[in-house]
Amino acid sequence: QVQLVESGGGLVQPGGSLRLSCAASGNIFSIYTMGWYRRAPGKQRELVATITSNSRTNYADSVKGRFTISRDDAKNTVSLRMNSLRPEDTAVYYCNADRVRTNLGIGYDYWGQGTQVTVSS
Repeated sequence: QVQLVESGGGLVQPGGSLRLSCAASGNIFSIYTMGWYRRAPGKQRELVATITSNSRTNYADSVKGRFTISRDDAKNTVSLRMNSLRPEDTAVYYCNADRVRTNLGIGYDYWGQGTQVTVSS
């Protein structure tokens, strides 16, 4: 069974930085896409950033130039470096892994439990 565990959320002032990390565990051979999504209070979950196994990245327009996604396939981890944080970045951030190859075959759309990011003075 694939499990994702996020870490690194917290409270930060506007203009500050945070780094989120997510570790995937299980009998994993490969992960095609890893990414971050977020859900702000009263809003639907939205894409923040994704990265594929060949390092192709995709960012929401609202975070381009401020957030950077990276992954370490040897450790099955994905990270999100968030700079110049704004109050509107406040949300629960979720890690996602899609097209995960394990000893049982290919599984799709795994989610972490979420980590709270609050940007406030």
